[in-house]
Amino acid sequence: MNIAITNGLLLMPPAFRGGLNAWSRSNGTPGSPTWASADNGALVPADQDFGTCLEVMKQQTTTSIRFMGETPMIPGVYLRVSARIKAVAGALCSARIAGWAGNGSRAHVNGLVEVGPTVPLTAYGEVVEISAIVGVGSRRGVDMAWGTAPVYGHFGLDLVGANGGVFRIESIRIEDVTSAFIPSLIDWVDVRDFGAKGDGVTNDRAAFVAADQAANGGWILVPEGTFFINGNLGINSRIRFKGTIRTPASTSVSFMQSFNFPTYADAFGSETLGMKKALQALFGYTDHVALDLCGRRVDLDEPLVVGNLAPDLTGFSNRRVICNGSLSAKAGAAWDTGRWSSAATYDPAQPLRLSNVPAVAAIEIGSRVIGNGVGREVYVAAKDVAARTLTLSQPLHGGAGTRSYVFERYRYLFDFSGVEQLSRLNFVDLDLNCEGVASGIMLPPKGEMIALRDCYVTKPKDRGITSIGRGCQDLLVDRCQFLSNEMDLPAQQRTTIAINVNANDVKIRDNRFVRFAHFMVADGGGHIISGNHWFQGDGSGEGLRFAGLVLTQPNVQTTINGNYIDNASIEWTNEHSAQPNYTGAEFSFGGLTINGNTCLCSNTAPWFAWLTVKPYGTGHFIHGLTVTSNVFKALYGEIDRIERVDTSIADLNYNNMRNLQFEGNTFNGVKSYVSNPLMLQHNQVTPSAAWILPVIDGLPFKGWAKSVQSVIAESAITNSAGTQVESAPWIQTEIGTSRRQIRLNWPSAVRGKVCVYARMDRPQ
Repeated sequence: MNIAITNGLLLMPPAFRGGLNAWSRSNGTPGSPTWASADNGALVPADQDFGTCLEVMKQQTTTSIRFMGETPMIPGVYLRVSARIKAVAGALCSARIAGWAGNGSRAHVNGLVEVGPTVPLTAYGEVVEISAIVGVGSRRGVDMAWGTAPVYGHFGLDLVGANGGVFRIESIRIEDVTSAFIPSLIDWVDVRDFGAKGDGVTNDRAAFVAADQAANGGWILVPEGTFFINGNLGINSRIRFKGTIRTPASTSVSFMQSFNFPTYADAFGSETLGMKKALQALFGYTDHVALDLCGRRVDLDEPLVVGNLAPDLTGFSNRRVICNGSLSAKAGAAWDTGRWSSAATYDPAQPLRLSNVPAVAAIEIGSRVIGNGVGREVYVAAKDVAARTLTLSQPLHGGAGTRSYVFERYRYLFDFSGVEQLSRLNFVDLDLNCEGVASGIMLPPKGEMIALRDCYVTKPKDRGITSIGRGCQDLLVDRCQFLSNEMDLPAQQRTTIAINVNANDVKIRDNRFVRFAHFMVADGGGHIISGNHWFQGDGSGEGLRFAGLVLTQPNVQTTINGNYIDNASIEWTNEHSAQPNYTGAEFSFGGLTINGNTCLCSNTAPWFAWLTVKPYGTGHFIHGLTVTSNVFKALYGEIDRIERVDTSIADLNYNNMRNLQFEGNTFNGVKSYVSNPLMLQHNQVTPSAAWILPVIDGLPFKGWAKSVQSVIAESAITNSAGTQVESAPWIQTEIGTSRRQIRLNWPSAVRGKVCVYARMDRPQ
């Protein structure tokens, strides 16, 4: 770059022979005295070294010569001011290049270095060249770095020191030497050339903006130093860093052509801070769609709390992607779990509220609620300090009353609890290495269509993905692996949970979950859970096995299809109900389809079952359950049955059972074959008019023998004389104290063999 060419500027001052009225004896400003009227200065027409030159007798401590023309100061341009001088007679002194800096208002800019190096004159007749570099940027070799405040300068030289000497000065030269700092073939600009100080104190934002405008499709270089930026900054050019930048927490910096994690890590000199500022820009500027980690591992010293990074972000629904890298939590106090205890009052009439909470100010949003009458995965979604109330993610089943509760706040790699609503956020090709130090992702209180795809969530300390509200609506988790931090513990000692959801229409597909307490606790309905492998087992002989999947909404409208359910069960409850007893005003258990799954267990207690229904209140029943085409296989010890009712709180109402289909399943190592309808064979050896079949164990959940679909004779029905009888029986169901027997009533005493198809429900 050469402004004499590109800007058409004439930099060189006129020679002294053109007249001394263009040269000031002070600062060069209009009205200042000139050398044309000085009695101690004159032109010498033919000096042997200089030709026509100015001869000055020094009479003041500082004798100044300044060009009265205004030499422009342009960001990115560097000027060399030089002159040749020699002592002729009298006392010797020193010389230096000097200038006067003026702003756009024609006022002096104070506080700048306005002189170059001082050079002593040590001999008469010796020609000495003095020079200085002046420019906007503070760069090596620049003697007068003026920044962007001055827009022009008056340049010349000073004679300093002893008076009485006579000196001759050749005409002063001003040249564009920008090429010495910025070669003409490079495609970048340096922010120092536009006034950036890099001292960590001066606000360099304007210099970055000017450099961005001048880059013209090239790169911006940020050299060594700490550059303070106060005020949101958007850089349209590509940018690279040798130094770092520092900003207030509220200042957003957007590198629109270099929007990736490595650039932000370099810019802020910290992986944690770089990731924070990149996220701040991702959710603050609509041109950024994807934050690419470029295959890098990000070591985090503290959680990424997005609500703190972008405090004005209350809602965001544009698609955003965080992808292609690894995040790793590094141990430290920032990951410590917060714990509080407080009394609180619960009223089922306000099912999502705890009131009269003395410690409400201390309890953090996102805390898990623990206590009597609290179901699994209940969180604090909001709080009102003035009213002393907490808003809950789910109702409590324990009924009205004042109780003591514990609140635990886990720490997450990504924490969106402070963002009121966030939708269409995608995590793609990420390793979330929680290292037993952190949990994975806390979803926002509201939102939809958040997705994880092809990710690994490894060793979460407490939770993998946590929903504290409805931000899990339409959550998509595809082709991910979740590895517990409790691999070596027996199943009954594990506490970590991979996923919980509260809203509807979640899709969990083609994932692998290994050795959690539960892989998912799911409220809501309309879920599709397909193609997954969840493994909850351990190496214990006759070990305990617990639920991999917990469904907490009775009428779930959920499909569980094509999964590998390994040493774990499906537990179906209504624990998130403020009124857990069935009142007839709501649906009871129903809407669940379990189809085409491979169900395996090994070395487990015989009472283990792959499907458990656990009512948290009385009066409930099942009205819509399909279990078809599954394979059930127990290794290294038989189990009793594939399904059961957990009656530790309440039993089901077997009289209301309807629409249960258990058909086409395969059983291995299971003592009781379970089906509905269930085929029973009965051989009546002794003639009798009333055949009472044995207690039926093969109906689902040991349900009552509610109905008979058909009775087919498999042999001749004969009387005591051996004569064949053509009559048919009439049927009585729910016989015996267990109500699981059937009576066939014949017109007379007969014997024979029949096949009976019995049901434990009445389809409607």
